[in-house]
Amino acid sequence: MMLVRPTSGRQPAMSLPKGTVDTQMHMYLPGYPALPGGPGLPAGDLPTPDQYREFMTWLGIDRVIITQGNAQQRDNGNTVACLKAMGNVARGVAAVAPEVSDAELDTLGEAGVVGLRIMDLPGGATDLSALEALDAKAAARGWMLAVQFDGSNILDHETRLVRLRSRWVLDHHGKFFCGITPDSPHVDAVKRLIDTGRCWFKFAGVYESSKTGGPDYDDVAAIARLVASYAPQRIVWGTNWPHNLAKEQKDYPDDVSLLETVLGWLPNEQSRHLALVENPEELFNLPKWQV
Repeated sequence: MMLVRPTSGRQPAMSLPKGTVDTQMHMYLPGYPALPGGPGLPAGDLPTPDQYREFMTWLGIDRVIITQGNAQQRDNGNTVACLKAMGNVARGVAAVAPEVSDAELDTLGEAGVVGLRIMDLPGGATDLSALEALDAKAAARGWMLAVQFDGSNILDHETRLVRLRSRWVLDHHGKFFCGITPDSPHVDAVKRLIDTGRCWFKFAGVYESSKTGGPDYDDVAAIARLVASYAPQRIVWGTNWPHNLAKEQKDYPDDVSLLETVLGWLPNEQSRHLALVENPEELFNLPKWQV
């Protein structure tokens, strides 16, 4: 049976504020094959811009950050094409080599790219060895960095992360694969990084690192609530659509239930507005939403 991604259904119990930004997702167009080193294209039908527009309408999302998927490694052609297809509601995060030329960055910037991606996990296109080089390039352009690695090792990386000059986000709830609690030193490291004023924390892809699992993801929830209480001005959120790790229908999450669960970790409507509208505007240097 082919995997099907619903783009309509039950409405979320909470209404998303106008101007909501989905800061973590991938989309694809035909003609851009997977490249060696990556995980391959998503299962099922190709998750296209048209499908995602339906998904936006369903959940109440107004703007989107398209993150370069691992399948195409450092060839950002698909992301650029998707940015063009989506128009002004979209911006992008690209994956590039540490020695990327200014000319290539100029071209990406003209297409709507506002950030660069570090993905230091299997299949990632650019790992932490490029951190300082890409930070320098991002800072020079006013771009951000999306940084993803096994958070079990955050204490080993903290000295480097605290020195970043660009705005950056710790992806996917920190991906603490080791399993942590609110009392773990890893959480103190997250707080110290946030205290630099340049670090954000992304609520997305909770199922990728939770040890307790759904539907409540209690272990990640405890950390998320703590960080959101500590720094509500530094939380952003993403759907993680089209859930690329799902290979079969049984593994595909219920997007509405996932939204309700994860956004329920934010304590009130004000904190949700920050996480969904104002915080991503600052992190990604987006225009202020006009009411």
